[in-house]
Amino acid sequence: MSSSVDAPWARELIDLYESNAASQFIIYGNVHDRMLIPAHGGARIGTLTEYLMEVLLPRFDVVLSYDLGNGIRIEKGGPIFSTWPYYKDNPTLPKSPRAAVETLTHYFRYCANLARLNRETAQVGCLIRGANLIAPASQSPADYDLGAMVTLIRDWSSDNLLASHSLATFLITENLNDLHPLLVNNARSAKIQVPLPSVEDLSQACGLLAPNYPTAVADYTSKTDLLAEQFTGATLGSIEKMFKTKEHSGEKLSSADLIRLKKQIVEQDANGLIEFLESSRTLDDLYGQEKVKAWLRQDLALWKVSDTAALPKGYLICGPVGTGKTFLVECLAGEAGVPVVKLKNFRDRWVGSTEGNLEKIFRLLQALNRCYVFIDEADQALGKRDAGSNDSGISGRIYSMIAEEMGRNANRGRIIWVLASSRPDLIEVDLKRPGRVDVRIPLFPTTTPEESFQLLRRLCQVRGVPLDPTCFPGLEATMPLMLTPGAAETLAVKVYRLVRTQALTPEAALAECLTDYRNPIAPEILRIQIELAIRETTDLEFVPASLKSLKS
Repeated sequence: MSSSVDAPWARELIDLYESNAASQFIIYGNVHDRMLIPAHGGARIGTLTEYLMEVLLPRFDVVLSYDLGNGIRIEKGGPIFSTWPYYKDNPTLPKSPRAAVETLTHYFRYCANLARLNRETAQVGCLIRGANLIAPASQSPADYDLGAMVTLIRDWSSDNLLASHSLATFLITENLNDLHPLLVNNARSAKIQVPLPSVEDLSQACGLLAPNYPTAVADYTSKTDLLAEQFTGATLGSIEKMFKTKEHSGEKLSSADLIRLKKQIVEQDANGLIEFLESSRTLDDLYGQEKVKAWLRQDLALWKVSDTAALPKGYLICGPVGTGKTFLVECLAGEAGVPVVKLKNFRDRWVGSTEGNLEKIFRLLQALNRCYVFIDEADQALGKRDAGSNDSGISGRIYSMIAEEMGRNANRGRIIWVLASSRPDLIEVDLKRPGRVDVRIPLFPTTTPEESFQLLRRLCQVRGVPLDPTCFPGLEATMPLMLTPGAAETLAVKVYRLVRTQALTPEAALAECLTDYRNPIAPEILRIQIELAIRETTDLEFVPASLKSLKS
């Protein structure tokens, strides 16, 4: 294999092959993207197949490929391959998976036997594109054709005859979880991940693309490093597509475009599995919670100067329904200055698809470098260590994958997880332990009439119907306790409606709204959720003095 490579994943692959540590490679991750290919005097942009052919396999005599659409193709060394007696008698190579794999195995054994006889033989490489479609994970255990085919593919790396020959095979799939487990768990094969492009890769690629799109990149021709930093987390293919679109419409990329386009590009690349939280709010918009805001701002200050030793790996925000857990995350998103990524519904009904979705999400998070990851309703989304047999084990596999990712030491100071739940007791203990979730923040409803009034006053003021602070004594007797921000917002909307439709003063409208007011959350449920939040907190300073007596 060639030693003229730049990508770390390719260097790892070459070291494993040349040391005879592995001859079969499962290449996964960002395999469908465009990528930088080393060339004389620089680099060019091409596909993974081109990278493998030009950089890793130039010394191989014969290179074959197989995929469901094209069948077996001779990528290199046609004259050598044509000397194979079987091919002379059967010039039409098969396209169906099992027949194709049997034919490839036959050829590999033919070459290995020639080598054993000390006859001139070829160094052979083979690319299996879309390996997950040929040997998928989600098949019936009774599919004997699939089992036979997977066994043959596994033999390419473990059979003594083939392993001793100059044979290198590459199984290409986007997600490991989509590929048959007998191949993924084969101890004789090596798993090589192709990551999303780094900032350096993006900068070099933008420099190569810029001359082709002079109008689109006019303002950034000499500032490709700025483009690269802005597009971290995007694929080269999506960036090239954006350049083409802008060039076709005769538009320049502007600084205002970049944030919007990055969000759009990354969300499209993730196939709707994530979304970026964009917010104009800051922590100043969060009413009360002064201890919480002070803590979060200290963490943000440390992050901005890259002092990561004291940063948590994750937060758990807990409290009764309606206490503003999601609102807190939105305020954090507006103040943080780093991407806040919300995981959407990554669960899928097909076996293996959910795990594949999580693989894709984790690759994106690693490429973003610094980000918050928000998981709402974490007690439902994160899975269980042992969920029984009702979901085919999906919950347990989700739990395992997320727990491993949250606990990675390399993520401290790069990825901060933010879990939100009104039932933190239903989240697995291992997921919320220190080392995964280091800070647990409780949010509570109001505990005094004064707090309830100030919360309502703040929300009414936002809607342009300010309350006179001197009206509090007259309303104190009817002011509800245990008022959540969600319930208070409903009251504020009702006040606004009465002011606009019945020409009442804000004070009179509020008095009417409080007549016969009933808390939308049953008191017993509210109390249970408050007690759970207090029990979970890592710092009692987050708990109001009036509620500390409820701690167990």
